[in-house]
Amino acid sequence: MDELKVEELLGEYSAKAKDLLSEEGKVEEVLKSAEKTLSEIPGVGDKIAKLPLMFSMIRSYVTKEYTDVSPKVVASMVGAFLYLVSGKDLIPDKIPVIGLADDLGVLALALKLNESELNTYSAWREAKNNTVASETEEKTEA
Repeated sequence: MDELKVEELLGEYSAKAKDLLSEEGKVEEVLKSAEKTLSEIPGVGDKIAKLPLMFSMIRSYVTKEYTDVSPKVVASMVGAFLYLVSGKDLIPDKIPVIGLADDLGVLALALKLNESELNTYSAWREAKNNTVASETEEKTEA
């Protein structure tokens, strides 16, 4: 698959995603649909192992729990999921195995382009969880 074509597609869907970011319900609908679609892909491999983190980051951004990220970054991630669920594919999904290659390519590129932001979010989430755990422990001891 041509990486330039994948970048073009991701850009197109990122633009559509920017409009959705202000509508929490619609973003959640895209995320649920994308999760369902991904759950049906056999053996997706290491390349998309951080997808749950991407889902979490988008949800945290939309609920304004985590806003230390550019809307452009979030739009590129939502755009990748929009492409996944849109039904407009370079390679039709009906073709066994190969039909999902373009979907995986768009997702892998979104992960690659946003890897540092995802790592920052992961560290933030871990620190937050540690703080909550410490506070809970202190309350239990008191």
